[in-house]
Amino acid sequence: MRIATITNFAYIATVVLTLSSGIALFMASNAERAEREAIAHSRVFDALSDELEKEAFALTDLVREAVIKQRPEDIQAWRQKLQQDIKLEDQLIRLRDRKATTEEVLILRDGIKMLDTLEDEQQAAIAAVEAGNAREAVELVFGQQYEEQLDQAEYRFNHFRSLTDQRTDKAVAEATALSQKLRTLSEIMVGLTALLFLFVLGFIIKHRILRPVVTLSDVVNRLASQDYAVETPVLAQVDEIGDMAQAIHIFRENGLARQRLEQERDAEWACRTLLARMSQRLQGCDSHSAIIRVVSRFAPQIIPEMGGRLYILDTQKNRMKCSARWLLPPGDETTFPPESCWALKRGQLHCPSRDTVDMPCEHLPPEIAIRAICVPLIAQNKTIGLLTFDNAAEKEPPYAYLELMAETIALALANQMLRDTLTEKATHDPLTGLRNRHNLDETLRALVEQAMANNSCLSCLMLDIDYFKKLNDNYGHEAGDKVLREVARILQETAGENGIAFRYGGEEFLIILPDTTEAAARTLAEQLLRNVLAHRIFYESQDLGQVSVSIGLATWPQHARATNLIRAADLALYMAKEQGRGQIVIARNVGTPSL
Repeated sequence: MRIATITNFAYIATVVLTLSSGIALFMASNAERAEREAIAHSRVFDALSDELEKEAFALTDLVREAVIKQRPEDIQAWRQKLQQDIKLEDQLIRLRDRKATTEEVLILRDGIKMLDTLEDEQQAAIAAVEAGNAREAVELVFGQQYEEQLDQAEYRFNHFRSLTDQRTDKAVAEATALSQKLRTLSEIMVGLTALLFLFVLGFIIKHRILRPVVTLSDVVNRLASQDYAVETPVLAQVDEIGDMAQAIHIFRENGLARQRLEQERDAEWACRTLLARMSQRLQGCDSHSAIIRVVSRFAPQIIPEMGGRLYILDTQKNRMKCSARWLLPPGDETTFPPESCWALKRGQLHCPSRDTVDMPCEHLPPEIAIRAICVPLIAQNKTIGLLTFDNAAEKEPPYAYLELMAETIALALANQMLRDTLTEKATHDPLTGLRNRHNLDETLRALVEQAMANNSCLSCLMLDIDYFKKLNDNYGHEAGDKVLREVARILQETAGENGIAFRYGGEEFLIILPDTTEAAARTLAEQLLRNVLAHRIFYESQDLGQVSVSIGLATWPQHARATNLIRAADLALYMAKEQGRGQIVIARNVGTPSL
């Protein structure tokens, strides 16, 4: 018997089993439909009976109000409500033959009959009211008999709903059991189909594949060793051998495809690993320069097919400034406003070549903009920077990893900005922008150690604004704050990069001058005196007059030991103020200090 014959028999049996399984599933579906219909009928009965019961109580409330208040509008409201109640009764009566049992119909009929009796008594009460016999009307609607009839009607409707719920639960249980049996039968047939298929496959492998496959053994062995470069032989005969050759050819193609997928998976895994490693390194960065170095190191490895740039937003100038570049030739790296980039305007990745028609970014040359990819760096709903990539190969880029990289870098930059801000607030005076005394001791100790190592000098200027209290009293504290800010700015501009300025406290300032001799420090102090005196300070268009400072100068190691350099400068400042202010006093020499 040929393999094709065996296969045909197996196919017929499979079709029969599949059809049987489908029929069983269809019957299970019908059982579920019956279950849903039973539930729907029960909901209709429950809803109508509940609404009718509520209407009966509402009608009772209206007739009682009409009997007590005897107002025409109350009687009219009762009549309108009575018409609604009658309509509901008719609607419920029309639905009573929808698969309701005889007992349910009888109880429903009794309930409606009791409601009719109550309506008759209500009409009699209304008639008594209209005839002027209010006492009789009250006895009719407030009497014991009326209350008992109302309770009986409520009991009938509750009993009716209970019976319908019991019938529905029973129908649902029966339908569920039938559906479960049919589904089990369907699963058994599917299992038989699978067993039949496995049996036929085993039979073919065990009894029919012998010598004909020898001609393909070498190809199979090489394919088994994942040597997908082997060429499969083309066999022209139309039989099982030809089919096997075709199957081996397909297997080879699938192997090549799987090999490509594995390579892509390995590349994707490597990319994820690099992204995770970059994220870890970014968490350890303590400065913007460290973040830029990490990005410059990892970005070319994560996306090796595309060169790119990292821009950071200069918030003061509102310009995007290039901070890093990779895999790109030297080119134009001018700054540009955020409005020139569609990614920054839209707040999401922008790639003109991704869609049929789109707008290129204006900050890139036209020949690059059409294939470029821009990814905004956004953290905490704030734009921080931008990543741009040049997709010169015009391959499908990994957009998800580009966005993930951008999110990681943006978060690192945002955290660093937050740390810088907190450090700035902790170490700098908020009014003048100068350093405060938070890390003065540590800074001075480090500078003294540096001076000792380099065998150089270290000078210190202690400054005090003359008559500052009088200025505050005459012009106010806001004017005084303006003077403090202006003097602090003059100190920074005069000292430049050679000195470190501090706000020591109140109107006192301190400048530490590394690698500065006494003579050079005195020259700088004289320049400070001149610059402060020459600067006119205005507050709200009012000239505050000339402002002068007194300066005390001390140099290590001539005037003080390492531990009391500031103390020596402070004493010199005290002498300058005692001698008339607006002058410079140099501390006394104490010889070579012993540390």
